Amino acid sequence: MTDINIKNKKAWHDYEILDKFVAGIQLTGTEIKSIRAGKASLVDAYCFFNRGELYVKGMHISEYDFGNINNHFPKRDRKLLLKGRELKKLEKNIKEKGLTIVALRIFIAESSYAKLEIALARGKKEFDKREDLKKKDSRREMDRMMKQ
Repeated sequence: MTDINIKNKKAWHDYEILDKFVAGIQLTGTEIKSIRAGKASLVDAYCFFNRGELYVKGMHISEYDFGNINNHFPKRDRKLLLKGRELKKLEKNIKEKGLTIVALRIFIAESSYAKLEIALARGKKEFDKREDLKKKDSRREMDRMMKQ
């Protein structure tokens, strides 16, 4: 069995991660088969509340190649499964200005269920992004010098 770990690299670049949670995802049969085949994307994925329940929007799971007429819609909103206290904490925190919930990665847990790692995040300003790039470049340069 292959190790599925689909990441959202854009989220790490665009957001400052404050707190992480692992949520279950309510999926159909063809969706889990597509995830196990590695055909999912989190590029524009974010989470929102609807009637006290948390959903992920913008997560793209490609249609299953061997699916029939009952195949799923690739960009549908999917319900996330979290504990009640975690939901209340997230709902309280996103009411604060500038905070949002972003999807970081999809993985298959040891229990063979698909899980979504989400994070409470604050958007970075342009100068913060440039500062992070400078730090990354200097770290890379230092590693290069050490290897020589």
